[in-house]
Amino acid sequence: MTLTGHQVRTAWADLVCSLVESGTMTPQWATAFREVDRARFLPAVVWPYDMATRTSTRSDRNADPDGWYGHADANVPVTTQWDDGRHEGPGPGRVPTSSASAPSVVAAMLRDLDVRDGLRVLEIGTGTGWNAGLLTRRLGDGQVTSVEVDPAVAATAATALHETGLSPELVVADGLPGHPAGAPYDRVIATMAVRAVPYAWVRQTVPTGVVVTPWGTHYSPADAVARLVVAGDHSRAEGRFTRPVEFMKARTHRLARTAHAQYVPGGDVAAAAESVTGTDLAATDLGHPFGFVAGLFVGHDCVSATDRRGADLSFWLYGITDRSWAAAVLHDGRRTSTVYQGGPRRLWDGIETAHTWWAGTGRPDITRFGLTVTPDGQTTWLDTPHRPLPVPQAAADGD
Repeated sequence: MTLTGHQVRTAWADLVCSLVESGTMTPQWATAFREVDRARFLPAVVWPYDMATRTSTRSDRNADPDGWYGHADANVPVTTQWDDGRHEGPGPGRVPTSSASAPSVVAAMLRDLDVRDGLRVLEIGTGTGWNAGLLTRRLGDGQVTSVEVDPAVAATAATALHETGLSPELVVADGLPGHPAGAPYDRVIATMAVRAVPYAWVRQTVPTGVVVTPWGTHYSPADAVARLVVAGDHSRAEGRFTRPVEFMKARTHRLARTAHAQYVPGGDVAAAAESVTGTDLAATDLGHPFGFVAGLFVGHDCVSATDRRGADLSFWLYGITDRSWAAAVLHDGRRTSTVYQGGPRRLWDGIETAHTWWAGTGRPDITRFGLTVTPDGQTTWLDTPHRPLPVPQAAADGD
């Protein structure tokens, strides 16, 4: 049977039940998820993302409604815009710039937000409008303000929310400065990742209020959700990372990468650099959680790139402020490789230092790390704010 319109679908109901049973979603959110159907907020053409293969495929509701609804009801992220709306053609674009996150991620972040009746929420990044719709269904129209930087994305979300009978306050603007006209808020949640938490969000949140945002470094897409509690005197916001994620970055927090040829003219790695043999890293070490930890050590001034072919992983590091670089082919299960480094800094040494520290500290996972944000910057730490990581820290921006 072909599904049409907004029919109640077994797959969506089953997914909601599974999220509650697993503890990912609190029971208080179940009604909102059942009534605010993700499919209502998705355009006719979307690109579901496969985390295993790291590829996006086109799904067209008009051409294949059953397949489209299957993706809408699945626990997968779905890209809804490429290249800030400039993308044309049937295939994926270059950079995904708007999406609907996987339902499990949405449910988990809303659980972190810890909303209750009567609280006011500021959402940064309206996107499809689905997350704003869930919040509005739970708290009421007058309790939710959502800010979206892209006018076309905001207009589509407004239509979907109106058709669903929900009316949060929608603002078309850059969300990094927050929305001071409606402050203070009890909760702030971002639906895109930032490299540094704008202190404007902290100032616009009530004392002991909560800020939930994906956060990451330049190093890789290995982000984590930060749950920060605002101090009573607004001197800081502080808390732990709750789970690994990968999110699109705020537009002004994206990194424009220099072309590879500018780092290695001619492409002859062996001729251009010295080699280091016997690295203690295998290809399998580079994912979560170490991929996130490595970013804490070197992500302030270094970006990585990988290309997997079977059991081999080509791994590159590029300096952000200079033309330093490092390259290696790492192997699953084997901890020997030749590393090539060039430029004024030895970038690979930073990765080795991070791995040695991480292994020597008991290989802590992401939930043992935390973030402190002050007007002067941000600091990452392990287990307690009194144990900051021995690495340079990036300054806060977007205030």
